[in-house]
Amino acid sequence: MPPAEGDTIDDFEATLCDGETFRSTTLSAALGDRGGVLVSTGFVYSAIAQNWWKRFEKYGWDEFEDAPVIGISRDGPYAQNDFLRWLGNPPFRMFADVNGGVTEALDLMTDRDHMANISTPWRSVFVLDPDREVQYAYVADEWIGPLPHEDVEDAVADL
Repeated sequence: MPPAEGDTIDDFEATLCDGETFRSTTLSAALGDRGGVLVSTGFVYSAIAQNWWKRFEKYGWDEFEDAPVIGISRDGPYAQNDFLRWLGNPPFRMFADVNGGVTEALDLMTDRDHMANISTPWRSVFVLDPDREVQYAYVADEWIGPLPHEDVEDAVADL
């Protein structure tokens, strides 16, 4: 089962990209003083990911104080950095989960009927406190659908 409210996400280590550089970083080191928002969108240049990340700025998620928004996708660090530059270099950072180990550990991976031999993670959002405890969890049960952004914003406000 994917993480639910009250669960603690294990402190994984993966390559974290900021639009220019990338380096191996733990989740706990990437979180802010109040925690953060971990977003899984599969592949960064998918239409859904492009739509979601553009909306995050419109929602003001780039201004959460001490609670950064951190993505995770199956793309490599060069694609991640290119995507962040394509967005206009927002303050978001993204973990490169090329082999899917992190999203598999989060139990988000699923096979896609129309994508032979490729597993992708379900779109999801987790609001975490500084100790990586899940304060809010959303895992989509369909591929196209709106993100419950107001619920995420309320959870971040409560951190």
